[in-house]
Order: sequence, then C-alpha cells, then structure tokens
Amino acid sequence: MVFKDKVIWITGASSGIGEHLAYAFSEQGAKLILSSRNQQELNRVKQNCSQPDAIRILPLDVAQFEQVPATYKQAVQDWGPPNIVINNAGVSQRELVKDTDFSVDEKIMDVNFLGAVAVTKAVLPDMLARKSGQIVVISSVMGKIGTPFRSAYAASKHALQGWFDCLREEVLKDNLKVTIICPGYVHTNATINALKGDGSKNNKMAESTAGGMEPSVFAQRALRAIANEKDEVLIGGKEIATVYLKRISSRLLKYVLRRATVT
Repeated sequence: MVFKDKVIWITGASSGIGEHLAYAFSEQGAKLILSSRNQQELNRVKQNCSQPDAIRILPLDVAQFEQVPATYKQAVQDWGPPNIVINNAGVSQRELVKDTDFSVDEKIMDVNFLGAVAVTKAVLPDMLARKSGQIVVISSVMGKIGTPFRSAYAASKHALQGWFDCLREEVLKDNLKVTIICPGYVHTNATINALKGDGSKNNKMAESTAGGMEPSVFAQRALRAIANEKDEVLIGGKEIATVYLKRISSRLLKYVLRRATVT
C-alpha cells in the first residue's frame, strides 16, 4: 500500500487512463482529487472507486489556464498540497497536416502540453517548499516517433518530453521526482474522441486501439513505475518496439512505418 493516505491530483480523470488510475490509487487507500471538464463523469468515477469518501471532485478545463491556480487552491483545502500530480488530460488527433485547421493545432497544444505546464506550475511552489513531491506526465509513444495523421498530437507529446526532462534536472536537488509515462495502444475511447481537421470528433475506434492493453492493466503497471520513481517508462505491446528501433536505426524505422497501416 505504497500510496495509502497520499494526496494525488489526477487531471483527465473522467475516462480512459485517468479513470483507471483513479480506481487503482483508490484501492491503495490514496486521497484523490479528480479533475476534468465533465463533472457528471467524474461523479461516476468517484462512485465506482473503492473508497469514494476519500475523493474530491474538482471540474477543470486545463486549457483554461487562468482557472488552474484557483482550482489548485481549492484542491489543497481538504488535505493540503498533493504529494503526487498526474498530468493526464489530453486529446488525440486523426487528420493530415494539410487538412487540419490551425485552431485544431492550437487546441491540441493547449490541452496536451500547456495545460500540463499550467498545472505543474501551480503545484510546484508547494512541492519545492516541502522538498517533496512527484510530478507524473502521461506522454505517448508518439512523443518519441512520428506517423501520419498525428502531427499536432505528436508535437504536443514531444513538447511534454522536452519540458519535463528539463524540469527533472532542475528540481533534482530539491528531492522532487518527475516521471514520464509513455503508453502505447491502450483500449480507451481516445480515438473516438480524437479531433478531425475541422475540430469535430473522429467518432471511430481504431483497430489498434481496440486491440490495445486494457486500461486496468496499464494502470497497475503505471502505479509500479510511479512507486519506483522511474524517470521514464514505456507501457504497451509490440508498438513500443518502435521507440527502441528509432534508437538503433532511423532508416529502418522509416521502412517499417511507411509499410504499416496507420489509422
């Protein structure tokens, strides 16, 4: 029960990876603050947790940057500053660059990258003052490679990798930990909710996602990485091999990706 009585703030907690992280942490006796835009779904997740009385719901759109500091102040009222923050809020994409409105690029960067920056900057002063805390980022294999139909999404995840790698080195002397988790395919509604070029929902479940790792399994593996204070971990199936392949031979990776069916 590594996380018993730990205060943990999870963004994007109303579905998918965030939802199942909430279940896993709750089973370990953590005190949870759950945020997303959808309060109704947050309430559902809370009631499905094993210890709903130890959960506070705080609706938040992380892309509304000016709301983040006030939401953080609310978050600390019951249990004090969080020991761990999970930057999980995000949105995916399914469109070619030439067919994607610039407003969609902006939205994806705001949610996936700048939203995580805003949340982290809100929690960081208290963590630095205590010289204790862990910042977790849910990135993606797409933070390491690039494929068609994912330009803004991949860019946002690459940005997360760079920004939080820098932060890790800056706060090392202050005893703060930064953990980047890179999922492969996880069976969630991410591809259904992904944005098309005009900003509308994709409304399709990709075969790769449908055949991906169950989110409950992913959550347990993620908790182990967080408990072990890993700098970075890849969690998924055979698709994570592309990251290692890029390190070995970028030419070979291109050969593989250009013959793969990307959906």
